[in-house]
Amino acid sequence: MDNIQETAKEILDCYSCIDVLINNASMKIKGPLQSVSLELDKKMMDANYFGPITLIKTILPHMISRRTGQIVLVNTIQGKIGVPFRAAYAASKHAIQGFFDCLRAEVEEFDISVSTVSPTFIRSYHVQPQPGNWEASIWKFFFRKLSYGVHPMEVAEEVLSTVSRKKQEVFMANPIPKAAIYIRTFLPELFFAVVATGVKEKHFVEEEK
Repeated sequence: MDNIQETAKEILDCYSCIDVLINNASMKIKGPLQSVSLELDKKMMDANYFGPITLIKTILPHMISRRTGQIVLVNTIQGKIGVPFRAAYAASKHAIQGFFDCLRAEVEEFDISVSTVSPTFIRSYHVQPQPGNWEASIWKFFFRKLSYGVHPMEVAEEVLSTVSRKKQEVFMANPIPKAAIYIRTFLPELFFAVVATGVKEKHFVEEEK
């Protein structure tokens, strides 16, 4: 955090301008919220929220003065819906999503494009699906990582496409995760019930082990 402004100044001194800023760094943690320390919550916000906005606030005056530029955020679908056991991560992603929504409106008059690319889970090159009766759980049906994740190359290609076409918002998800966003908006009680059921199932499995 302390080096962001200095590093940005070095780049501007070297190249005189920045045409495209892509915010791609992120930190994730998984676990029951009561087991995650407040210190770790703050680190999550630094990496996923305060880091990007510090960089943007450093670069933005130069883009405004030139009346051109593009700012891109590689976010996640968890910027729109919260997934259990990822409270700190989802909170930080909701925060940066809200910031970008405001930023987009505020800089439109300066011809600065603001884009967000939100995949579900990004699939590892090396991880293979594990066998199991996961289809029985509606919650897992919504959020199963390996079934609805996207390949890193797909994300990279979409970011390039977003930059070249100046798209405003992109969701990289199959129909079911996309449907979850609409269900959360229009049928919140159903969404919360489905998520809570998944949490209870998870606790039951852990206690059995």
